[in-house]
Amino acid sequence: MYALVEFLGKQFKVEPGAELKVPHIKGEAGDIITLDKVLYYEDDKKKSVGKPYVKGMSFEASIQSQNRDKKVIVFKMKRRKGYQKKQGHRQEYTIIKINDFAKTKKHKKEEE
Repeated sequence: MYALVEFLGKQFKVEPGAELKVPHIKGEAGDIITLDKVLYYEDDKKKSVGKPYVKGMSFEASIQSQNRDKKVIVFKMKRRKGYQKKQGHRQEYTIIKINDFAKTKKHKKEEE
């Protein structure tokens, strides 16, 4: 069982119990977030493709930790001009753990 989920403008392959490294999210360790933009869902028995999202399906995840990546050095230079600029950058990211998927209740308009 797995799914493809759109989260913060990126797509991730999600399985129950998996840990994902995603762009920084505001929150502390232990906070619960909901991933409700499911693009594709595959179970042992059936496959569901969203148009654009699968209706009535979402995943719950908990924030494990907030970290920063290794430093990336950005070096700019223009030859024969005496211009050199060196910068460093550390991107922040969040580790989340997928707890389980939850089927949301359908509204009356969606059932018809």
